[in-house]
This record gives sequence, C-alpha cells and structure tokens, in this order.
Amino acid sequence: MALYALLILPSANRVYADASVDLTRAELLAFDRGVLGGRLGEVGTRVIGGVPYVTFEADEVTARDAAVLGNLSSVYALFEVVGDMLRPADVTRLDRFDDDLITIQKYQGKTNEQFTKLLLNVTLLGSAFAGEFLERRFRVLDPLCGRGTTLNQALMYGFDAAGVDRDQKDFEAYAAFIQTWLKRKRVKHKAEFGPVRRERQVVAKRLRIELAADRDDYKAGATQLLDVVNADTLRSREFFKDGTFDLIVTDAPYGVQHGSRTAGKGLVRSPEDLLGEAVPIWARLLRPGGAMGIAWNTFVAKRDRTAGLLAEAGLEVVDEEPFQWFKHRVDQAILRDVLVARKPA
Repeated sequence: MALYALLILPSANRVYADASVDLTRAELLAFDRGVLGGRLGEVGTRVIGGVPYVTFEADEVTARDAAVLGNLSSVYALFEVVGDMLRPADVTRLDRFDDDLITIQKYQGKTNEQFTKLLLNVTLLGSAFAGEFLERRFRVLDPLCGRGTTLNQALMYGFDAAGVDRDQKDFEAYAAFIQTWLKRKRVKHKAEFGPVRRERQVVAKRLRIELAADRDDYKAGATQLLDVVNADTLRSREFFKDGTFDLIVTDAPYGVQHGSRTAGKGLVRSPEDLLGEAVPIWARLLRPGGAMGIAWNTFVAKRDRTAGLLAEAGLEVVDEEPFQWFKHRVDQAILRDVLVARKPA
C-alpha cells in the first residue's frame, strides 16, 4: 500500500489550529466509513519537515477519491509519500463560488469557517446518503442560522440552503451581505425579500433567492435555492414542509456571550431547554435517512443528555468511533463537541 499525507490548511484561529490535526484525522475516518468504503489503511499523523500532516495508507487514490478528499474541512494539499519526497496529487473540490463567500464576513461570535465545513461534512457523512456526497444536491437547513455561515458553505457545495433565525439584526445583516455579494460577483440570481403575511398580519420576514454559478445553468433552470426566515426556530414548520430536508446542521448557543431563549424560561445559559423544545420540531422536517448535526458547549450541556434529546425525538445517534472524536477546546469557557443523529429510513 502507498502512503499519503494531507497538509493541513493554516487557521487564523490559533486554538482551532492546534486542534485541527486531530479533527482532520477523525473527519478522514468518517469520510472513509461513509464514502470511501473503508478502503483506507492506517490513519495517523506525522511531522514532515517540521510540519504536521495527517497520513493514511491506500492501494491507490482514484480521481473520485481525490474529489472526495478535497472537501475535507482543513485539507490544503494531498501528497503521496515516496521515500523522503512528497509527490503532489491532484485534488478537486465541490466549491462553486469564490471562497470569500465564506471568509469575508467578520463579526463577534462568528463560528470558525473550517469548523462550520467540518460540521456540515460530518452530518452528511452520518446520513443514509453519504455515498452520494459528490452527486446529490442536498437540501440543508440551519434552524439557528445567525449570519449564515452554514448557509454559505451549503451554497458553496452546490446545495440548497435554508435558515431560520429570530434575531432581526442578524437576518437583515445576512440579507444585505448575500445580495450585495451576488451582485458584486455577477452571479445570476433572482431575489425576493419582504414580509410574510397571514390573516393580514406580518408574521415574519423572508429572503428567497434562486441562483446558479453558471449562466447556462440559470437559463436551463438548474438553480440552487436559498431560503431564510426571520422567525423563532420553534415556528420552523410554519415555513418549511415536513420531510423535505436531507440535513439539519446547527451550532447551539454556547451559553457564554449568547444564551438560549425559550417561551417558558426566557434567556437561559444552557441550550438544553431550547433543544428539548426544538429538536422534535426539527426532526419532523428531516426526510427518512436524513441526519441532524449539532455542535454545542459541553460545559453547559453534557453529551449523554444531548444525545438523549435526539433519541427522544425518534432519531438514531451515530455513535461509531470517528463521530466521538470531535470534542475540542474553543476557549477557556467553551469545550465544543459534535453529535450526529439519523432519522430512520
């Protein structure tokens, strides 16, 4: 078997950079399990020329393998190790747009872009559709979407993206950003932005955009859909149909700068109350075989309790070893982990 080495993408966040090698190793194992058919040999780490790499063995890396591996959240380059030399291997990515769609927004509390991509990847890999990673146009919902980092990553992959968030400032900031970005990049699109009225009352605001990275695709009707609603996440089923999303991906409030709000208790530090109310609603929106991925702060909610909330909503927690290895420190007050659960087919 040949030995291959993945060079890790530098991260502006020093703490995340320290964790990125171990996270990439776990993510690679999840890719191997979900897409590559368990064909990779021993996965490990190695320092080459003073730089850390994630390594693996394989009989060969096919063009499809390289297209899959190119979407690892922290991969910068792939090499075959030949003696004391590194031979570059071509990798391709799903990316449809320029990467400033993901990186240009800067604001307090923004989730690291590499982690957002990891969370989306891992959720997809926990679904029943993981083998269609490169072919399926997934439909993704972030029910606590904030200023849209998850939505932008889904768009980057060529997926349809939907979001819900109750914070009007975040909703309006994202609506302004994405429409400006699309115009500046001359991406062909059609946008509808305005109030949602029912029984003559304004019940929400909504942004719907049809877009395509290629003008010919747009003319042919091969468009992606972005659909974002400014409303409480507990009302998500008022705006989206049950059983229509492949993936639900979200970062639960960490209970540090931002708490969770529920009808009964108002603002609380732990996300458990919010998740207890919201997860059953979100689960109804998943199609059979779809997966829900949640990141949260383990200092304010324990893993077994969070897993229990998913199970109580009728979801099957994906708890094989790679999916247990994503816990990492964000700062002194946040120890973040990831849980993925699948809706039975």
